[in-house]
Amino acid sequence: MRIGDPIDPRIPWVRAIHDLDDARATTVAGSRLRDYRRVGRVLGDSLRAAPTAVAVKTLPLTTLLYPTAFAFNHAVPLPFPYVQMNHRCLLVQLEVEGETKNLLFNPTDYVASERTPFFADLVNALPAPTLTKKLLTTQQGQVDVQLRRLGLSPADIDLIAFDHFHTQDLRPLLGSSEGGWSARFPNALLLAPRREWDDWDALHPLQRQWFVPDGKRGVPMDRVVLFDADLRLGPSSLLLRTPGHTSGNQTLFVHGARGVFGCSENGCSADSWSPGASRIPGVRRLARKYGYEVVLNSNTPELAAEQYNSMVLERSVVDPSEIDPAFVQMFPSSEVTPSALAPGIRPSMRYGHRDHGAIRRARPKAGPSARAEVEAAGPAS
Repeated sequence: MRIGDPIDPRIPWVRAIHDLDDARATTVAGSRLRDYRRVGRVLGDSLRAAPTAVAVKTLPLTTLLYPTAFAFNHAVPLPFPYVQMNHRCLLVQLEVEGETKNLLFNPTDYVASERTPFFADLVNALPAPTLTKKLLTTQQGQVDVQLRRLGLSPADIDLIAFDHFHTQDLRPLLGSSEGGWSARFPNALLLAPRREWDDWDALHPLQRQWFVPDGKRGVPMDRVVLFDADLRLGPSSLLLRTPGHTSGNQTLFVHGARGVFGCSENGCSADSWSPGASRIPGVRRLARKYGYEVVLNSNTPELAAEQYNSMVLERSVVDPSEIDPAFVQMFPSSEVTPSALAPGIRPSMRYGHRDHGAIRRARPKAGPSARAEVEAAGPAS
């Protein structure tokens, strides 16, 4: 792995890596795809040779409706306009130079995210919007509440990151100088891709429906780490740029108890990264007809070829599934699940959680032992 400099002196263990620089500089899309596939395998091997993360815990957040046409790139011929997805956050604990670092990936405030124009319009178009929303969505508890159940405080979080900024409102998480928002995670820094951060200030018409317009207004910039790089988060994890779904889309890769897995919303199901093995009606047919290796989550069409290449990069880094090696260990941050809303649309396999290890619970800092382990709920997976 070609490891570069730290991206911020406050987090010297987060370092740029340069393995993909040459591939990203290639202007021919097909050649870039070939290079992504090759370099992805190298990066995956580097993670497999490293220690596993201390622990991973899946924090389920909320269910949501999502257009079937977007979820599987218009492949499914069944007459069901919406599927149901489960959105979740990952807590990843990393061992870095003898210290435990806590990362939250996609700690969405699902109440604030309801102001996303697309979903606000969707709910308002439903009969009896308030009642219907209660019937169709299940909220599992905000991230800070779930952390406390694990013996952690929001103040223990070192870093937060998102696979992309669709539906996000950062003000409840980082605080804001406007509107009286206090920070839910008072010590955390946000890893924010510079390109998408800037896009948020001048949204393209193809993007506007998916962003909370003022979702970063007044957020203190000393809490935001802007970067234009692929990142190594200590020895056990990578955060790679995977543009396409958005301009700054990024994917978290972790060496877990059962190999290397990745998390993003470039796809909505294990089928998205292995469409040739899919049993969802229409998905395998689309893949065979056009020779597709992946099927996009296609609600934003402006960078479709880049998204395709990014998904091939993702599947090249991770390990095959231990359950069915025809599928790869890409864990969708929002995963399609069977629902009465869409009978017949059942993912061929599901990754409900990616948990392993023992969560290290913070103790008061007095005394020589600053941290102790407490077993997190759920078996390794």
